[in-house]
Amino acid sequence: MLKTLGIVQACFASQRFRCVAGRKLGGQSLLGWVVRRVTDSMRLDGVIVVACGRQEHRFVAELVPADVPVFIANQDDALHRFAQVLEEYPAEAVVRVRGDNPFIDPALIDRLVTTAEAHPNCDYVSYSSRDGRPAILSPVGIYAEWFCTGALRTAVRSARHWADREHVTRYIYSHPEKFNIRLIPAPPEIDREDIRLTVDHEEDWDHALTIYDALGPEALDWQRIADLLDHQPALRKRMAALNRAVAQG
Repeated sequence: MLKTLGIVQACFASQRFRCVAGRKLGGQSLLGWVVRRVTDSMRLDGVIVVACGRQEHRFVAELVPADVPVFIANQDDALHRFAQVLEEYPAEAVVRVRGDNPFIDPALIDRLVTTAEAHPNCDYVSYSSRDGRPAILSPVGIYAEWFCTGALRTAVRSARHWADREHVTRYIYSHPEKFNIRLIPAPPEIDREDIRLTVDHEEDWDHALTIYDALGPEALDWQRIADLLDHQPALRKRMAALNRAVAQG
C-alpha cells in the first residue's frame, strides 16, 4: 500500500474544458504540464490521472506523460470515482490536484504531506484563504489538498447532497464536527483578491501564457509568480475584474 498517492483529476465533461486541457504550455499539453508539476513533488509515493469513462480515456491518455498511469473511473459521482481509484491503487492518503491548474506548486504539495505526517490524527489538510475557507476554493489555483482514505470512505457513505458527492472533499471540509481538519494559512503574498491563476476563461489562458513567457519553465514557484505580479498592476487589475465577475455569477 502506498502512503500518499497524488491524483490529478482530469474529468473534462465539456468541450471547453477539453480544449483547455489540450492547449500547449511550454511545448506540452496543459494537462501534461500539470501532471509533470505534480510528479516534481518529493513527498508523493505515486501519481495517477483519473479520467471519467472510456470515451474520455483516449483523449486524456494522449495528453499525459507515458510513465504516468491513467485510470478510467466509471462511477456516477466524484466521490465514488475516487473510491474506485483507491481500490485499484490502495493508499493511506491522497493529494488531490485539479487537472486545469497550470501553476500547481510542488513545494506546497510537499508541505501538505509534511504537515499531515506531523499531525497523524488529521483527516484533511489544506491551505486557508484570507476569508477562512479552504484555499482550494479560491481562484489562485496553486493549491492541492490532502485527505486520508478513511475520511473519503466516510464521505462516500454519508454524503447525500449532489454537491457533496460531485466535489470530492466538500463533505469533509464542511463537517469539522466529524473530521479532524487542519488548514495552513496561505502565503499572503499571493492570497489576494487581485490574483487569479486558475484557467477557467479565455483571458485566464492569456494570463497564464504571459506569466510563463516572463518566467520560463524553471521559475514558476509561487514566490516568483507573486513577485512578478506585484510589478504588474495592469495584469492584477484584469485578474481582480475576472474574480469579481465570476463571484457575481
